[in-house]
Amino acid sequence: MPWDTDDFPSSLKNLETPIRKKAIDIANAMIDEGYKEGQAIPIATEQAKEWYENADEKEINRVKQMSDKNLKSRDQERGESRPELLEKGQHVVAHEEGWAVKTEDAKQPSNVFDKKQDAIDRAKEIAENKGTQVVVHKKDGSIQEKMSFNGES
Repeated sequence: MPWDTDDFPSSLKNLETPIRKKAIDIANAMIDEGYKEGQAIPIATEQAKEWYENADEKEINRVKQMSDKNLKSRDQERGESRPELLEKGQHVVAHEEGWAVKTEDAKQPSNVFDKKQDAIDRAKEIAENKGTQVVVHKKDGSIQEKMSFNGES
């Protein structure tokens, strides 16, 4: 770990190149967020397939061109692991490239989307898997909505 285009789970080998690269990228991010490999691989595979169905040609080509450096674990880049983020909620915040999903206290977002609803959907998925909450922010940073996925209201 982290996975790259030469070293990845065998379950990804039959995927088309852009889907495989996207799945590797998603799985690496999920591992960084504290998911176990057994959880991350099927979720990342499904999300990558869904992404491919909805992505435009420009975005697919961008992923095809991704180097292994872009697929490396974010932990490896910053040289640390952040297990304390496992119990932190997800925040949907305005980002220079659209809307970001960022774990509370994380140094960088795990995902960035053009559309706010896509970011909210991804944040919900992460929060459901971790049993935490989602805090959706407005562009000005104020809180728009909170959703709990830990059995509490």
